[in-house]
Amino acid sequence: MRAVMSWATAFRLRQYAKASLWIVPLFGLVLGVVLAECAISADSADWPPSGWRYSATTASGVLSAIVGAMVALLGFVVTIGVLVVQQATGTLSPRYMRLWYRDRLQKAVLATFTGTFAFAFSLLRSIEANSVPDLGVTLAGVAVSVSLLLLLVYLNRFTHNLRPVAIADLVGRMGMSVFARGATAIRRAAPHRDASQPSGDPVTRIRTARGGAIQAVDAAGLVAEAARHDCTFVVAHLIGDFVPPGAVLVEVHGGTSAPDPDRVTGLIALGIERTIEQDPAFALRVLVDIAIRALSPAVNDPTTAVQVLNHIESFLHMAGSAPLPGRYALTDGHGRSRLVLVGRDWENYLQLAVSEIRDYGASSVQVCRRLRALLEGLRDTLPPARLPAVRVQLGLLQESVERVFTDPARRAVAQKADRQGLGGQYRAPG
Repeated sequence: MRAVMSWATAFRLRQYAKASLWIVPLFGLVLGVVLAECAISADSADWPPSGWRYSATTASGVLSAIVGAMVALLGFVVTIGVLVVQQATGTLSPRYMRLWYRDRLQKAVLATFTGTFAFAFSLLRSIEANSVPDLGVTLAGVAVSVSLLLLLVYLNRFTHNLRPVAIADLVGRMGMSVFARGATAIRRAAPHRDASQPSGDPVTRIRTARGGAIQAVDAAGLVAEAARHDCTFVVAHLIGDFVPPGAVLVEVHGGTSAPDPDRVTGLIALGIERTIEQDPAFALRVLVDIAIRALSPAVNDPTTAVQVLNHIESFLHMAGSAPLPGRYALTDGHGRSRLVLVGRDWENYLQLAVSEIRDYGASSVQVCRRLRALLEGLRDTLPPARLPAVRVQLGLLQESVERVFTDPARRAVAQKADRQGLGGQYRAPG
């Protein structure tokens, strides 16, 4: 019997839940109602102490004020969210919004506010002239205190972490974490990598009925499915690539039986845009976007681009030190190749990281100097196999400097390597 929900559908639902700003607050709303009922049931004549008892008028006024305050605070947080959207789309990168939606603290604040609102509102209906939920009113005051504390923490985080350099640090760490997790998974799944393409033409080409960007691949599910039919699957595109409807998604080589196309495509998640779960280059894309936005004539902030290059350099050192064969063959339990995945090689990562910043920052002395320091640092520390691509980028940078800076004195300044862009120690170009 065919599964009710494919892996790809489940993945898309998880992505929706992670990016949703209403699911966790909805749980908070329901929890507030449930806790209010529990507080009403647990209220007794012996607790709280006499000093914490309330008249019906006082309790009604306090709870009404809490309900109104929570609604106002929810509107305040929503306003902050609108400001984040404006900031991200104006001076950062629209793609950063996909990561910002997942902020757990923001969801916790919204859930606390909705929960406190539901708790106080539910208690209001139980207030009578001779019956006051004293315990519930006290707990409502505690909930307001917690809500205010979370709001202060949220504001502190908002004011400090919305700066481009703070966002670059966050995105860079996320990208390196995904890269390290992917490298570990590949080492465990395929200790014997084989970069060769399966011999012969594919027996079957499985096409996608819907278009979209490849967001993730269930590698274990594809290996198991290939082993079931004694064949080898070759995924024809990189994770992050957009594939149009009808395009070849998987090539099938060999096999004793034909796999179900719907079952195979159900193991590859397509969506309207890229995600970071299995695509560390998406984080690098966001970093580059922030840097080139800072270099646009409307913003004209090369110092921000230099700061972003610090985090790009950290990512490149990690990627340059890892094995990147460009094609991975995952094996089954018997060591037979069952799944071939196309991966990014070192040249792809390096070109993505520096090409656009070099082009958009060609007229900025400090961007040229910081880029040279980055590339020379890679040249001095990475394995020999990585150096040809680094030398190519150094040559392109030199050509750009010579083309833009026609004055010999300014060209000499722009050719120096400086990790601060301007004002730091530098080395003469070697």
